[in-house]
Amino acid sequence: MTSPDEPTTDAQRQFVDQAVEHLGRAPDALIPILQAIQTQFRYLPEPALRRVCEITDITPAALTGVATFYDRFRHRPLGHHVIHVCHGTACHVKGAGVVHDAIHRRLNIPDGEDTDADGLFTVEKVACLGCCTLAPVVQIDGTTYGRLTPATVPEMLDDFLRNADRHASPTEPLVFDGPSLGEIRVGLGSCCVAQGSAKVHDALRRVLADTRIPATVKRVGCVGMCHQTPLVEIVPAAGPSSLYAHLTPDRVRRVVLRHFRPQGEWRRLRHRAADLLDRFIAGQDAAQENLCRPLDAHEGPVCEFLGPQRRVATEFCGHHDPTDLDEYLRHDGFAALDKSVNQMTPDAVIDEISRSGLRGRGGAGFPTGLKWQRVHEAPGELKYLICNGDEGDPGAFMDRMILESFPYRVIEGMAIAARAVGAREGFFYIRAEYPLAVQRIREAIAQCEARGILGRSADENTSKKFSLHLSIKEGAGAFVCGEETALLASLEGRRGMPRLRPPFPATSGLHGKPTLVNNVETFALVPWILRHGADAFAALGTAKSKGTKVFALAGKIRRGGLIEVPMGVTLRRIVDEIGGGVADGRQFKAVQVGGPSGGCVPAALADTPVDYEALVGVGAIMGSGGLVVLDDRDCMVDIARYFLQFTQDQSCGRCTFCRVGTRRMLDILDRLCTGHGRPTDLDTLETLAHTVRDASLCALGGTAPNPVLSTLKHFRDEYEAHLAGRCPAGRCKALITYEVTDRCIGCTLCAQHCPADAIPMTPYKQHAIDPQKCTRCDTCRELCPTQAIEIRSQQAAGSP
Repeated sequence: MTSPDEPTTDAQRQFVDQAVEHLGRAPDALIPILQAIQTQFRYLPEPALRRVCEITDITPAALTGVATFYDRFRHRPLGHHVIHVCHGTACHVKGAGVVHDAIHRRLNIPDGEDTDADGLFTVEKVACLGCCTLAPVVQIDGTTYGRLTPATVPEMLDDFLRNADRHASPTEPLVFDGPSLGEIRVGLGSCCVAQGSAKVHDALRRVLADTRIPATVKRVGCVGMCHQTPLVEIVPAAGPSSLYAHLTPDRVRRVVLRHFRPQGEWRRLRHRAADLLDRFIAGQDAAQENLCRPLDAHEGPVCEFLGPQRRVATEFCGHHDPTDLDEYLRHDGFAALDKSVNQMTPDAVIDEISRSGLRGRGGAGFPTGLKWQRVHEAPGELKYLICNGDEGDPGAFMDRMILESFPYRVIEGMAIAARAVGAREGFFYIRAEYPLAVQRIREAIAQCEARGILGRSADENTSKKFSLHLSIKEGAGAFVCGEETALLASLEGRRGMPRLRPPFPATSGLHGKPTLVNNVETFALVPWILRHGADAFAALGTAKSKGTKVFALAGKIRRGGLIEVPMGVTLRRIVDEIGGGVADGRQFKAVQVGGPSGGCVPAALADTPVDYEALVGVGAIMGSGGLVVLDDRDCMVDIARYFLQFTQDQSCGRCTFCRVGTRRMLDILDRLCTGHGRPTDLDTLETLAHTVRDASLCALGGTAPNPVLSTLKHFRDEYEAHLAGRCPAGRCKALITYEVTDRCIGCTLCAQHCPADAIPMTPYKQHAIDPQKCTRCDTCRELCPTQAIEIRSQQAAGSP
């Protein structure tokens, strides 16, 4: 039955006609058409889909196949607001599941449903939102909330409803008379905004407008130190810069006035008096004073975080406005492209990339120069270029950060590649979950076209008659589309199904034409290589793994963020020195490297260098670059199960070994995590894993068993404990109970915040937890001021 808010058939037909007129009638327009329909109506109405088939060359079978294949497409109406709950690796190990359950309970959503009775909220799981350092993360209509717990869910929902009419922070500069006294740089990447940097940005503009201080508030991209956001750097026109961490709007005025004087004697006196009053009211509170002190970048945690890093792909991190083309040009932007067009032949460009030793910064690390050479040598005038920004790995956010912060660098790398291989048309394939990345790339492309760097007019600006047209295609939610043949199928408007190779995309790719596919980081490294030379890049890293690698460092780590290190640095140095180790009282257990295709490297092997061959040797792969640190409270059987759930769900289903094999493996892991393991399960699991790895059609199936095989190899004792009905880490809900010890003081905090009402309110008496009602959400243990709540295994509590 049609709801009152559902659009009429006439409205649907009219919109579809307009969308088709704009997007095209060919089969490759199908996914953009479906995305436009869902954006307009918030789901895919049946009459609208029928209309698409009536007026295009798209068949009903093709439309149905695509609309049911991709996760982002819905066939039921959405609520007025959509709550996306991230279930990426970092969010999983920090409690995304219990946060998701708490949201359902708060909204009284019945089991099996995803929308509340009033149609106000729809709750959806998302594989990864790319804000791993803020885990667990929830995004409501583009507004991101991080570091959530079940107890903070009501506060999050109330905050969203109070501030539903948010508006974007202005980015145009404030205009004052006279020269600028300096810059105030504010990181406005996705993680920064989620931590409140947009509010700090607005507060800075208000303070400058009020004081008439002629300084520039400058938006910059990712600052790398996501654990310190909101970060503000004050760079006076003369003198050293100062970096402030965790800055809040209420401290902005004090920090600004520490570095700049208000214009006019009356303003100076007024703000001096206000500052003295603030200090008097605060009682000269030492803690507040410390919060307003700048970081020391030359020693301590900041130096430890930045010291081992080497910025190449992330050059000028935290210094430039992402979409300011003039600023990019002032710092040698597009100099490498100019060199490749006017001073080098395509063969010379490819030779330079080959000599640098650059390997693809995703997957198995195929030599970039060799891939370029094959496309260059492929016959035919029409060739394509694709930037793979799908980044579907849960626990990875490198591509998102690079696209948001360095769009011109990626564009320049693509243009150099296009010149080298002979392509004149290229595409960005970007996850739809990365709206800010899409927005900034779109703005950067428009700026480049307006200046004649891209597009048809580029012919007039180069003596070699080079031009490149770039456009953006948004993914529709399929992890398998990170595999290049599946990505090509998606671009052609089909289900993202990998195909057998050969032929390889280099000879027969998009629409059967030679196609170069590289990922975001690979393209971002190219301009640096051409400006500094192949030898300079090859001097970084190891004998076989050259250059640097960008990693997303997250999980149970003190200092998470975006890091770039020379190849060959050890995992231990990344975890202990850059990341600052795990929390006090916890033990470093393992690093999950490479996402669902990777493996878990135990702490005992943390001296393994980060390079392609060494990681394979310990059962992992480099992958796209996600590093999720695990501690002694993480269950390795649960981690393996988590990744199998992900890959089994994302399997395209084409080959039996992946479709059925991962399902059977997951069945075994489910039994182990619920205390129903069988004596033969471990041997069967290992045999299945080897079979799926060796016989699957594409890399998704071929690498899906890696998390299982690596944890079986390095943590077999945990699997054996699960066979006996115990979870040593206290993670698997079916194998644990929560108990209140005699340290309880009866403060009632646990009872007040228990989302399942499993703890009766007994003030000043020792509390008790009803195990039948308890959801093992961990809220009570986190809140208890005396650490009176402990996790016990079911076996220890007397279960069979």
